[in-house]
Amino acid sequence: MKIRDYIEQIEKIAPPNLAQSWDNTGLLIGDGNSTVKNILLTIDITPAVIAEAKKLGCNFIISYHPVIWDGLKKVVRGSVVYELIQSRISVYSIHTALDAVRGGVNDGLAEIVGIKNPAPLGDFVQAGQDNYKLVVFVPVESLQKVADAVFKAGAGAIGNYSHCSFSSAGLGTFVPLEGAKPAIGKKGRMENVEEIKFEAVVPAAKVADCVRALRIAHPYEMPAFDAIKLYDVEDKIGLGRFGLLEKPAKLYAILKKIKTATGASVAGIVGPKERTVKKAAVCAGACSKIIMTVIAEKCDLYLTGELKHHQAMAAEQAGLTLVCLSHTVSERFILKKIAKELQKEIKNVRIAVSKKDKDPFEWKRI
Repeated sequence: MKIRDYIEQIEKIAPPNLAQSWDNTGLLIGDGNSTVKNILLTIDITPAVIAEAKKLGCNFIISYHPVIWDGLKKVVRGSVVYELIQSRISVYSIHTALDAVRGGVNDGLAEIVGIKNPAPLGDFVQAGQDNYKLVVFVPVESLQKVADAVFKAGAGAIGNYSHCSFSSAGLGTFVPLEGAKPAIGKKGRMENVEEIKFEAVVPAAKVADCVRALRIAHPYEMPAFDAIKLYDVEDKIGLGRFGLLEKPAKLYAILKKIKTATGASVAGIVGPKERTVKKAAVCAGACSKIIMTVIAEKCDLYLTGELKHHQAMAAEQAGLTLVCLSHTVSERFILKKIAKELQKEIKNVRIAVSKKDKDPFEWKRI
Protein backbone atom coordinates (compact mmCIF):
# COMPACT_ATOMS: atom_id res chain seq x y z
CA MET A 1 0.00 0.00 0.00
CA LYS A 2 1.02 3.58 -0.65
CA ILE A 3 1.52 6.41 1.84
CA ARG A 4 -1.62 8.12 0.52
CA ASP A 5 -3.65 5.02 1.54
CA TYR A 6 -2.35 5.20 5.10
CA ILE A 7 -2.95 8.93 5.24
CA GLU A 8 -6.66 8.23 4.82
CA GLN A 9 -6.57 6.16 8.03
CA ILE A 10 -4.47 8.76 9.88
CA GLU A 11 -6.89 11.54 8.97
CA LYS A 12 -9.85 9.55 10.30
CA ILE A 13 -8.14 9.69 13.71
CA ALA A 14 -6.84 13.29 13.40
CA PRO A 15 -8.87 15.17 10.76
CA PRO A 16 -6.62 17.89 9.27
CA ASN A 17 -9.43 20.48 9.25
CA LEU A 18 -9.26 20.49 13.07
CA ALA A 19 -5.66 21.77 13.12
CA GLN A 20 -5.00 25.38 14.11
CA SER A 21 -4.40 27.83 11.25
CA TRP A 22 -0.85 28.55 12.47
CA ASP A 23 0.09 24.87 12.56
CA ASN A 24 1.93 22.82 9.93
CA THR A 25 0.30 19.42 9.66
CA GLY A 26 -0.06 16.80 6.95
CA LEU A 27 2.54 15.13 4.73
CA LEU A 28 5.59 17.35 5.26
CA ILE A 29 8.30 15.17 3.70
CA GLY A 30 7.99 12.45 1.09
CA ASP A 31 5.85 11.17 -1.73
CA GLY A 32 2.29 10.00 -1.28
CA ASN A 33 2.90 7.35 -3.96
CA SER A 34 5.75 5.69 -2.04
CA THR A 35 5.22 2.17 -0.76
CA VAL A 36 5.23 1.86 3.05
CA LYS A 37 7.40 -0.75 4.75
CA ASN A 38 6.85 -0.03 8.46
CA ILE A 39 5.61 2.96 10.47
CA LEU A 40 7.10 4.72 13.50
CA LEU A 41 5.17 7.05 15.83
CA THR A 42 6.99 9.79 17.74
CA ILE A 43 6.43 13.18 19.34
CA ASP A 44 9.60 14.74 17.90
CA ILE A 45 12.00 13.68 15.15
CA THR A 46 15.62 13.73 16.26
CA PRO A 47 18.75 12.04 14.86
CA ALA A 48 18.22 9.25 17.41
CA VAL A 49 14.64 8.72 16.18
CA ILE A 50 15.80 8.63 12.55
CA ALA A 51 18.43 6.00 13.44
CA GLU A 52 15.74 4.00 15.24
CA ALA A 53 13.44 4.21 12.20
CA LYS A 54 16.20 2.84 9.96
CA LYS A 55 16.94 0.00 12.38
CA LEU A 56 13.25 -0.98 12.49
CA GLY A 57 12.87 -0.74 8.71
CA CYS A 58 10.42 2.19 8.98
CA ASN A 59 10.25 4.48 5.97
CA PHE A 60 7.20 6.40 7.22
CA ILE A 61 7.17 8.43 10.45
CA ILE A 62 4.00 9.86 11.99
CA SER A 63 5.16 12.70 14.20
CA TYR A 64 3.08 14.70 16.63
CA HIS A 65 5.15 17.88 16.32
CA PRO A 66 5.85 19.15 12.78
CA VAL A 67 9.39 18.45 11.63
CA ILE A 68 9.19 21.72 9.67
CA TRP A 69 7.88 24.76 11.55
CA ASP A 70 9.14 27.84 9.76
CA GLY A 71 10.33 28.50 6.23
CA LEU A 72 13.61 26.68 5.61
CA LYS A 73 16.53 28.75 4.31
CA LYS A 74 18.79 25.75 3.75
CA VAL A 75 18.76 21.97 3.99
CA VAL A 76 22.27 20.67 4.61
CA ARG A 77 23.98 17.48 5.71
CA GLY A 78 23.46 16.85 9.41
CA SER A 79 20.05 18.54 9.60
CA VAL A 80 17.04 16.39 10.44
CA VAL A 81 15.20 17.30 7.22
CA TYR A 82 18.27 16.46 5.10
CA GLU A 83 18.73 13.09 6.80
CA LEU A 84 15.05 12.19 6.37
CA ILE A 85 15.16 12.98 2.67
CA GLN A 86 18.44 11.15 2.16
CA SER A 87 17.08 8.13 4.03
CA ARG A 88 13.86 8.21 1.96
CA ILE A 89 11.76 8.48 5.12
CA SER A 90 8.43 10.26 4.70
CA VAL A 91 6.87 12.27 7.53
CA TYR A 92 3.25 13.09 8.36
CA SER A 93 2.49 15.46 11.27
CA ILE A 94 -0.79 15.41 13.25
CA HIS A 95 -0.16 17.96 16.06
CA THR A 96 -3.14 20.25 16.87
CA ALA A 97 -5.54 18.09 14.84
CA LEU A 98 -4.93 15.40 17.48
CA ASP A 99 -5.23 18.03 20.23
CA ALA A 100 -8.70 19.10 19.13
CA VAL A 101 -10.32 15.87 17.95
CA ARG A 102 -12.59 13.89 20.28
CA GLY A 103 -10.63 11.02 21.75
CA GLY A 104 -7.35 12.84 21.14
CA VAL A 105 -4.63 13.97 23.51
CA ASN A 106 -6.71 16.51 25.45
CA ASP A 107 -9.58 14.08 25.98
CA GLY A 108 -6.93 11.63 27.15
CA LEU A 109 -5.70 14.09 29.78
CA ALA A 110 -9.29 14.84 30.80
CA GLU A 111 -9.92 11.13 31.31
CA ILE A 112 -6.80 10.80 33.47
CA VAL A 113 -7.94 13.64 35.73
CA GLY A 114 -11.50 12.28 35.87
CA ILE A 115 -13.42 15.06 34.10
CA LYS A 116 -16.98 14.12 33.18
CA ASN A 117 -18.25 15.35 29.80
CA PRO A 118 -15.20 17.55 29.06
CA ALA A 119 -15.77 20.64 26.90
CA PRO A 120 -13.15 22.50 24.80
CA LEU A 121 -11.50 25.54 26.38
CA GLY A 122 -10.78 27.73 23.38
CA ASP A 123 -9.03 28.27 20.01
CA PHE A 124 -12.11 26.82 18.35
CA VAL A 125 -12.11 25.39 14.83
CA GLN A 126 -14.89 24.41 12.46
CA ALA A 127 -15.66 20.79 13.26
CA GLY A 128 -18.01 19.80 10.49
CA GLN A 129 -18.41 20.84 6.89
CA ASP A 130 -17.32 24.38 6.11
CA ASN A 131 -20.56 26.14 5.12
CA TYR A 132 -21.68 29.57 4.00
CA LYS A 133 -25.09 31.20 3.85
CA LEU A 134 -25.79 32.65 0.42
CA VAL A 135 -28.22 35.59 0.52
CA VAL A 136 -29.48 37.15 -2.71
CA PHE A 137 -32.10 39.84 -3.38
CA VAL A 138 -34.34 39.01 -6.36
CA PRO A 139 -37.37 40.62 -8.04
CA VAL A 140 -40.48 38.62 -7.15
CA GLU A 141 -41.08 37.30 -10.66
CA SER A 142 -37.48 36.00 -10.98
CA LEU A 143 -37.29 34.18 -7.62
CA GLN A 144 -37.94 30.65 -8.90
CA LYS A 145 -35.45 30.95 -11.75
CA VAL A 146 -32.66 32.11 -9.42
CA ALA A 147 -33.57 29.55 -6.75
CA ASP A 148 -33.51 26.68 -9.23
CA ALA A 149 -30.12 27.82 -10.52
CA VAL A 150 -28.41 27.95 -7.12
CA PHE A 151 -30.00 24.67 -5.99
CA LYS A 152 -28.66 23.00 -9.14
CA ALA A 153 -25.20 24.47 -8.39
CA GLY A 154 -25.13 22.87 -4.92
CA ALA A 155 -27.01 25.12 -2.48
CA GLY A 156 -29.74 24.14 -0.04
CA ALA A 157 -28.52 20.78 1.34
CA ILE A 158 -28.98 20.28 5.11
CA GLY A 159 -28.51 16.73 6.37
CA ASN A 160 -30.95 14.45 4.54
CA TYR A 161 -32.85 17.39 3.03
CA SER A 162 -32.35 19.25 -0.25
CA HIS A 163 -33.70 22.53 -1.68
CA CYS A 164 -33.71 24.10 1.80
CA SER A 165 -34.16 27.88 1.76
CA PHE A 166 -35.96 30.83 3.32
CA SER A 167 -37.55 33.78 1.53
CA SER A 168 -38.82 37.08 2.90
CA ALA A 169 -40.34 40.04 1.09
CA GLY A 170 -39.00 43.58 1.11
CA LEU A 171 -38.41 46.72 -0.90
CA GLY A 172 -35.25 47.19 -2.94
CA THR A 173 -34.05 50.63 -4.00
CA PHE A 174 -31.45 51.79 -6.50
CA VAL A 175 -30.57 54.59 -8.90
CA PRO A 176 -29.04 53.55 -12.27
CA LEU A 177 -26.08 55.86 -13.00
CA GLU A 178 -24.32 56.78 -16.23
CA GLY A 179 -23.00 53.65 -17.94
CA ALA A 180 -25.55 51.34 -16.27
CA LYS A 181 -27.77 49.03 -18.30
CA PRO A 182 -30.70 48.50 -15.91
CA ALA A 183 -33.13 45.61 -16.46
CA ILE A 184 -35.68 47.65 -14.49
CA GLY A 185 -36.06 51.45 -14.35
CA LYS A 186 -34.37 54.40 -16.01
CA LYS A 187 -31.02 56.12 -15.55
CA GLY A 188 -30.92 58.86 -12.94
CA ARG A 189 -34.24 57.92 -11.37
CA MET A 190 -34.80 56.28 -7.96
CA GLU A 191 -36.42 52.87 -8.37
CA ASN A 192 -38.44 51.00 -5.74
CA VAL A 193 -38.82 47.31 -6.53
CA GLU A 194 -40.64 44.59 -4.63
CA GLU A 195 -37.95 41.99 -4.02
CA ILE A 196 -37.47 38.70 -2.22
CA LYS A 197 -34.54 38.05 0.10
CA PHE A 198 -33.61 34.44 -0.71
CA GLU A 199 -31.29 32.52 1.69
CA ALA A 200 -29.73 29.06 1.40
CA VAL A 201 -26.80 27.16 2.92
CA VAL A 202 -23.88 26.38 0.58
CA PRO A 203 -20.78 24.20 1.18
CA ALA A 204 -17.59 26.28 0.94
CA ALA A 205 -16.41 24.30 -2.07
CA LYS A 206 -19.55 25.23 -4.02
CA VAL A 207 -19.88 28.93 -3.15
CA ALA A 208 -18.17 30.11 -6.33
CA ASP A 209 -20.37 27.85 -8.50
CA CYS A 210 -23.53 29.11 -6.79
CA VAL A 211 -22.52 32.77 -7.19
CA ARG A 212 -21.79 32.14 -10.87
CA ALA A 213 -25.19 30.47 -11.28
CA LEU A 214 -27.12 33.27 -9.58
CA ARG A 215 -25.39 35.89 -11.72
CA ILE A 216 -26.47 34.08 -14.89
CA ALA A 217 -30.06 33.52 -13.69
CA HIS A 218 -30.56 36.94 -12.09
CA PRO A 219 -32.20 39.63 -14.26
CA TYR A 220 -30.14 42.50 -12.79
CA GLU A 221 -26.89 43.71 -14.30
CA MET A 222 -25.43 43.93 -10.75
CA PRO A 223 -27.28 41.50 -8.45
CA ALA A 224 -26.91 42.16 -4.71
CA PHE A 225 -25.84 39.13 -2.68
CA ASP A 226 -23.93 38.12 0.48
CA ALA A 227 -21.85 35.00 1.19
CA ILE A 228 -21.63 34.67 4.99
CA LYS A 229 -19.38 32.10 6.70
CA LEU A 230 -21.23 29.93 9.22
CA TYR A 231 -19.91 28.50 12.50
CA ASP A 232 -21.23 25.61 14.55
CA VAL A 233 -22.15 27.03 17.97
CA GLU A 234 -23.59 23.78 19.36
CA ASP A 235 -20.75 21.38 18.64
CA LYS A 236 -17.57 23.32 19.40
CA ILE A 237 -14.18 21.76 18.77
CA GLY A 238 -11.00 23.37 20.08
CA LEU A 239 -7.96 23.05 22.30
CA GLY A 240 -7.94 22.02 25.96
CA ARG A 241 -10.79 20.55 27.98
CA PHE A 242 -12.59 21.49 31.23
CA GLY A 243 -15.48 20.32 33.34
CA LEU A 244 -16.64 18.86 36.62
CA LEU A 245 -15.02 15.69 37.89
CA GLU A 246 -17.08 12.52 37.87
CA LYS A 247 -16.35 12.45 41.60
CA PRO A 248 -14.44 15.09 43.64
CA ALA A 249 -10.93 13.87 44.43
CA LYS A 250 -7.94 14.87 46.52
CA LEU A 251 -5.08 16.43 44.56
CA TYR A 252 -2.58 13.78 45.69
CA ALA A 253 -4.84 11.03 44.32
CA ILE A 254 -5.08 12.78 40.94
CA LEU A 255 -1.30 13.22 40.84
CA LYS A 256 -0.86 9.46 41.33
CA LYS A 257 -3.15 8.80 38.34
CA ILE A 258 -1.21 11.32 36.24
CA LYS A 259 2.10 9.67 37.11
CA THR A 260 0.79 6.21 36.21
CA ALA A 261 -0.79 7.29 32.91
CA THR A 262 1.93 9.61 31.59
CA GLY A 263 5.07 8.23 33.21
CA ALA A 264 5.87 11.66 34.64
CA SER A 265 8.33 11.45 37.51
CA VAL A 266 8.33 15.18 38.34
CA ALA A 267 5.93 18.09 37.94
CA GLY A 268 5.97 21.82 38.52
CA ILE A 269 3.15 22.75 40.88
CA VAL A 270 1.80 26.22 41.58
CA GLY A 271 -0.91 27.11 44.08
CA PRO A 272 -2.68 25.10 46.80
CA LYS A 273 -1.39 21.53 47.16
CA GLU A 274 -3.79 20.26 49.81
CA ARG A 275 -7.20 20.51 48.24
CA THR A 276 -10.19 18.60 46.93
CA VAL A 277 -10.65 19.07 43.21
CA LYS A 278 -14.22 19.42 41.96
CA LYS A 279 -13.65 21.18 38.65
CA ALA A 280 -10.56 20.88 36.46
CA ALA A 281 -9.08 21.81 33.11
CA VAL A 282 -6.35 20.28 30.94
CA CYS A 283 -4.37 21.30 27.89
CA ALA A 284 -1.48 19.36 26.37
CA GLY A 285 1.75 21.13 25.46
CA ALA A 286 1.87 24.92 25.85
CA CYS A 287 -1.51 26.58 26.17
CA SER A 288 -0.77 30.31 26.57
CA LYS A 289 -3.90 32.46 26.75
CA ILE A 290 -6.27 29.54 27.45
CA ILE A 291 -5.35 29.78 31.13
CA MET A 292 -7.47 32.92 31.41
CA THR A 293 -10.52 30.84 30.46
CA VAL A 294 -9.53 28.28 33.10
CA ILE A 295 -9.44 31.04 35.72
CA ALA A 296 -12.73 32.51 34.50
CA GLU A 297 -14.37 29.08 34.76
CA LYS A 298 -13.25 28.90 38.42
CA CYS A 299 -11.47 25.57 38.02
CA ASP A 300 -9.61 24.08 40.99
CA LEU A 301 -6.91 22.36 38.92
CA TYR A 302 -5.21 22.98 35.59
CA LEU A 303 -3.02 20.21 34.13
CA THR A 304 -0.76 21.21 31.23
CA GLY A 305 2.72 20.87 29.80
CA GLU A 306 4.23 24.31 30.31
CA LEU A 307 3.29 27.94 30.91
CA LYS A 308 5.09 31.26 30.95
CA HIS A 309 6.10 32.85 34.24
CA HIS A 310 3.42 35.56 34.24
CA GLN A 311 0.75 32.95 33.50
CA ALA A 312 1.90 30.86 36.46
CA MET A 313 1.71 34.00 38.61
CA ALA A 314 -1.84 34.65 37.39
CA ALA A 315 -2.80 31.09 38.34
CA GLU A 316 -1.33 31.44 41.81
CA GLN A 317 -3.08 34.76 42.42
CA ALA A 318 -6.39 33.24 41.30
CA GLY A 319 -6.06 30.36 43.78
CA LEU A 320 -5.75 27.83 40.96
CA THR A 321 -3.60 24.73 41.41
CA LEU A 322 -1.40 24.42 38.34
CA VAL A 323 0.44 21.20 37.42
CA CYS A 324 3.03 21.37 34.60
CA LEU A 325 4.40 18.03 33.43
CA SER A 326 6.87 19.41 30.85
CA HIS A 327 5.74 20.00 27.28
CA THR A 328 6.21 16.61 25.63
CA VAL A 329 5.45 14.56 28.76
CA SER A 330 1.91 15.92 28.61
CA GLU A 331 1.58 14.57 25.06
CA ARG A 332 3.64 11.39 24.70
CA PHE A 333 1.23 9.07 26.51
CA ILE A 334 -1.25 9.29 23.60
CA LEU A 335 1.08 7.61 21.08
CA LYS A 336 0.36 4.07 22.27
CA LYS A 337 -3.38 4.64 21.86
CA ILE A 338 -2.92 6.04 18.35
CA ALA A 339 -0.69 3.11 17.39
CA LYS A 340 -3.38 0.64 18.52
CA GLU A 341 -6.12 2.47 16.63
CA LEU A 342 -4.07 2.56 13.44
CA GLN A 343 -3.01 -1.07 13.75
CA LYS A 344 -6.67 -2.13 13.84
CA GLU A 345 -7.09 -0.71 10.35
CA ILE A 346 -3.58 -1.36 9.01
CA LYS A 347 -2.74 -5.06 9.08
CA ASN A 348 0.08 -5.41 6.57
CA VAL A 349 2.79 -3.26 8.19
CA ARG A 350 4.25 -2.97 11.66
CA ILE A 351 3.44 0.18 13.65
CA ALA A 352 5.91 0.97 16.44
CA VAL A 353 6.10 3.71 19.05
CA SER A 354 9.54 5.27 19.29
CA LYS A 355 11.68 4.36 22.28
CA LYS A 356 14.27 7.01 21.43
CA ASP A 357 11.78 9.90 21.51
CA LYS A 358 12.09 11.62 24.89
CA ASP A 359 11.69 14.84 26.82
CA PRO A 360 14.62 17.10 25.87
CA PHE A 361 14.88 18.17 29.54
CA GLU A 362 16.57 16.05 32.19
CA TRP A 363 15.21 16.97 35.60
CA LYS A 364 17.91 16.65 38.26
CA ARG A 365 18.69 18.07 41.65
CA ILE A 366 21.59 20.55 41.51
